[in-house]
Amino acid sequence: MSAPTHAPAPATVPAPAAAPAPAPISAAELLAYTARVASDPELIASLPLDPEGRTWIRLDGPGGSEAWLIGWPPGTGTGWHDHAESRGAFTTARGRLTENSLTVRLPSEGWRSLSLAPDVDRTRGLDAGTGRAFGQHHVHEVLNQSGTEHAISVHAYYPPLPSIRRYSRTGPVLTLEQVERPADWQ
Repeated sequence: MSAPTHAPAPATVPAPAAAPAPAPISAAELLAYTARVASDPELIASLPLDPEGRTWIRLDGPGGSEAWLIGWPPGTGTGWHDHAESRGAFTTARGRLTENSLTVRLPSEGWRSLSLAPDVDRTRGLDAGTGRAFGQHHVHEVLNQSGTEHAISVHAYYPPLPSIRRYSRTGPVLTLEQVERPADWQ
């Protein structure tokens, strides 16, 4: 009689080590990126400018961020909005932009209209070469208040924009008007 045969034990192969997840991009890193891109005269000159409406080019932002080069005709602006869960930054490359913002964090959901306290408004002028970084749920509007000159700016957001919430404002009352998804602007 022969001895029973045993199948060899299956070899165990260790699972490949998972690649580490990329570190989230900070608002300061986004600001450094927008400042660097805003100082590139060839890229800034490549943006077609429209006398009537804003123009834009999508850029490759750092670390999976979303970035845009935006042209602002005289007298144009964004209206009040936020970028939901994304943090962001922007730098003026040409001209001058004005940012009006709120210094209070709004609830992320569960409301349609809020009455704002009288001391929450801030206004900041951003000349060429000047930038601004901000955190999640930052409510602001960006304007080119010049009557004659185009402005150009570079914007970056991380994580890429899941939505933009648009607001109307009458005095101290801020009202959520609509929520846009990426398909609405890409």
